[in-house]
Amino acid sequence: MASQPTTVPGYPDSVQILVLNGPNLNLLGTREPDIYGTATLRQLEDQCRRWGHELGLSVSTAQSNHEGELIDQLHHSIGRYGGVVFNPGALTHYSYVLHDAITAIGLPVVEVHISDISSREKWRRKSVISPACTATVSGEGIDGYRRALEILAD
Repeated sequence: MASQPTTVPGYPDSVQILVLNGPNLNLLGTREPDIYGTATLRQLEDQCRRWGHELGLSVSTAQSNHEGELIDQLHHSIGRYGGVVFNPGALTHYSYVLHDAITAIGLPVVEVHISDISSREKWRRKSVISPACTATVSGEGIDGYRRALEILAD
């Protein structure tokens, strides 16, 4: 059982949320902008912090191109965060170990995808992560991260 989420000093009612991005999301803004838009990862992270503040949440961010590091970030979220917004990138479609890590941490996790994975290539249409998540937001561009934060704020 996870301990109570950490609050932010000076903001005792502000629950901490981790926004975790997976492989290739460090290339946002330059990688296939017709699919993923022109906002950079830094711009996305800054916007998530602003949205979080508006919702009474404190947002921390992390990104990794390595599955094991993403698992470590999820494990380290226990007792630190009240929830996780997670874009696992292409790991969405085959990483049962991420599914298991999400299940193991006992926190609400909202899966988010910038593009609509249900209308992309056949292999991208199935998420093995979704069954372990509280909700999935897909196809809303970076605004999907705001929707994911709203779900966690509720």
